[in-house]
Amino acid sequence: MTAPSGAPAHTTRAHSFNAAAAQYAANRPSYPTALLDAIEELAGRPLAGARVADTGAGTGMATALLHARGADVIAVEPGEGMAAQFRRDLPDLPIVRGDGDHLPLATASLDFLTYAQSWHWTDPARSVPEALRVLRPGGALVLWWNTDAPDVPWITAQSDRIRRHFGIHPAAEKNSSVDRAGHDSTGRLDFARRRIRWSRHVSLDTHLANIGSHSGFLVQGEEASSAFLAEEREHLLQVFPDGTVEETYDVQLLLATRP
Repeated sequence: MTAPSGAPAHTTRAHSFNAAAAQYAANRPSYPTALLDAIEELAGRPLAGARVADTGAGTGMATALLHARGADVIAVEPGEGMAAQFRRDLPDLPIVRGDGDHLPLATASLDFLTYAQSWHWTDPARSVPEALRVLRPGGALVLWWNTDAPDVPWITAQSDRIRRHFGIHPAAEKNSSVDRAGHDSTGRLDFARRRIRWSRHVSLDTHLANIGSHSGFLVQGEEASSAFLAEEREHLLQVFPDGTVEETYDVQLLLATRP
């Protein structure tokens, strides 16, 4: 994730991933091929051969997809734990330490600047000017999030249980991040939007480890999180008695082109 800004709680949550990098890498969902198709369509150019920086790269899920698409990609990641996991998983891909508010990249050097699940950790008053600085004319700032599908009953029920237990609402937080990003307060970006639905089938253990790798859980401490996840296992076995969970996501994609 990129460097945090704002209140101490925000800072604590942003840093929480470093201690859980292996859990994050093993259990978080990736992204569908249709997302990359939509990026190319909205940008009006292919990713293949493009110079790309994946900022807030974390353990490299999006970086790996961009590389496989043919992009000349470099990862930018501030967190020591996440960067170390990136290097273990993707030893042949370049990574530099930095964040979206202070990009360690040359001016007008990029065709794409991407943020997968990470723009909300930046301060737009700093990250927007930085994006415009490092992008070439016609280059694209690309933001996306996997958000929970709101019309799937078991997902809504799980989100309600998390809200009651921890006082956080994961789906609302993600949607709020997308809304804030799409209304650029600097007035310098005009975002096009796409929503892409996809799903994956995973074991119950993987699903529970996935939701437990979110910052709202990580800052609660192991005892509180473990107690919730044990109860959640019983709820989910009523919906998925064979122990295979179908996770459904809406990828929210925003893309703005630098003039």
